Amino acid sequence: MSAPKITVVGSINLDIVAHADRLPLPGETVMGGALALYPGGKGANQALAARRLGAEVSMMARVGRDAHAGQALALLRAGGVDLSGVIEDDRHPTGVALIVVSSDGENQIVVTPGANGALAPEDVDAIPGAAICQLEVPLETVEAAARACEGFLALNLAPARPVPDTLLTRADLIVANESEAAFYGLDRLLAPGKRLAVTLGARGAVLYSSGVERARATPPAVTPVDTTGAGDTFVAALTLALLEGRAEADALAFACAAGAAATLHHGAQSSLPRREAVEDLMRR
Repeated sequence: MSAPKITVVGSINLDIVAHADRLPLPGETVMGGALALYPGGKGANQALAARRLGAEVSMMARVGRDAHAGQALALLRAGGVDLSGVIEDDRHPTGVALIVVSSDGENQIVVTPGANGALAPEDVDAIPGAAICQLEVPLETVEAAARACEGFLALNLAPARPVPDTLLTRADLIVANESEAAFYGLDRLLAPGKRLAVTLGARGAVLYSSGVERARATPPAVTPVDTTGAGDTFVAALTLALLEGRAEADALAFACAAGAAATLHHGAQSSLPRREAVEDLMRR
């Protein structure tokens, strides 16, 4: 069977990550440890995760014409993601995410969109195959991608923001975590003929189809180091598994295992697992 072809329309960032024993409370200063720079952005994370798991992947995105862009694109380029649809923006800097990671792997994130916020509907070309979108780029661009996609559309409702019903209706797969699902309202997301995956953190995920629960899975037990890319890996893995024709329960278990595997190393993209690693983890 040929590898599924996926186009990711979304964000590319450079993650500036500070490690600390714990996350700060509001107004509190916590002394940190090492500071590191990692490629990131939800779109880029999902693109590289899908590629490492076996898909043929291309991206439509924007980065600045600056030093951060080279660092942000390095792992995508090395991983074989087609970057011909990534535009260098002369007016806006590459997006940056400021991240604090605690010793137990939890994180807090603030994103400055930069060039991601300038990704326009006219930057989106025809998408003959499947597509994955998130909400770190302008909503009108996500809507343009939904219209341009001729195949399977996966929509990750993160970060949570108001979206029109027409976008939800177009999506074949919607992925949201518990807080995002609460923001939109579960009843609104459980549309006839659509799949909805709700992630539950360490408790796994639930997959609904046409409003009915079809599968529930828990991830393999791991000791997380950094959870930054776990949700994005889940989105990519579930999309790929469904495109490959896996049964819903098997696809959800694969996605949960992939998300768990992504927490074992620092950095959103440097920790993204390959298919063999995920399948090995599932066999434990």
